[in-house]
Amino acid sequence: MRLILLEEYDERTMELARPIYDRHRRVLLAAGRKIHPKYVERLKQMDICYVFVEDAVSEGITLEELLDMPSWMDAIEVVQQAFDAVRKGEELPLRSLFKLAVKLVDEVKKRKVLAVIPATSIAMEVQPYAHAVNVALLSLQLGKKMNCNDLQLRDLALGALLHDIGKALEGEEHHTVKGFEYLRKERELSLLCAHVAYQHHEHVNGSGTPRGLTETSIHLYAQICAIADEYENLISVEFVPPHEALEIIMARSGIRYSQQLVRLFVETIPAYLPGTMVKMSDGRNAIVTKIIEHMQRPYIRYTDTHEEIALADHPSLLIVGQTIL
Repeated sequence: MRLILLEEYDERTMELARPIYDRHRRVLLAAGRKIHPKYVERLKQMDICYVFVEDAVSEGITLEELLDMPSWMDAIEVVQQAFDAVRKGEELPLRSLFKLAVKLVDEVKKRKVLAVIPATSIAMEVQPYAHAVNVALLSLQLGKKMNCNDLQLRDLALGALLHDIGKALEGEEHHTVKGFEYLRKERELSLLCAHVAYQHHEHVNGSGTPRGLTETSIHLYAQICAIADEYENLISVEFVPPHEALEIIMARSGIRYSQQLVRLFVETIPAYLPGTMVKMSDGRNAIVTKIIEHMQRPYIRYTDTHEEIALADHPSLLIVGQTIL
């Protein structure tokens, strides 16, 4: 199994490996079937840009590094309920949000590797909520790397899940300001959650919004969320491969983001997901098969001989770039 851009889909050699969902989170196309060309066009209209496929080259790849689809969809539903409640002027479903935050913390703590499913793998209408879930998962991995305790991780998760809640509110103010003003009135939420919403577009050099804060004035959780937010947008909205997204984040180290946090983030997030076709420094093509511990040194399988090796055991062998069949 591997994740590809929809435009790379080849009906002759591929079939769906995971279901495709519509805006109501119902199965639109089931796993195990081909995507007819007319459905490909329909998916493009729904702004679905990524699909999971099975083909000969990805045989045996399980993508266990990703959150399972039902859990991801359940998390998206909780976030959507929260946004809908805000739009309608109803109370936030805090019990469901707290429960989800704890679940996501547990998911991240028990895994050595956890990659996110791009938000543009599902229908346009629910992509903002998928984005929030992904930002929470990415933030938690960085929080885990920093040895945050369970309570800190829970508050970080809640702040990340609700970082864009201001977009559900009417008014001309920046969504960060609206989100802060709304969340700080929720007594059961830590004020830190409100500050994540308020500060996640600030930059450490003072060039961000809404207040132009510098690094020492930006809360740690907001700085973490900011990195996760940009990374998720890069891979989901701009279709930047993970290794290039990490390079962009690194290029903004010391400008938008804390150098220390960027270094830790790069150590935490895999540069090449299993199923990625890569060119090796020996000139041969390979496919990434799994990631055990080393984020930047995965297992690869050569496409010509099907030999599988761990790059951690071959320090002189490097991935020099991504390739396509």
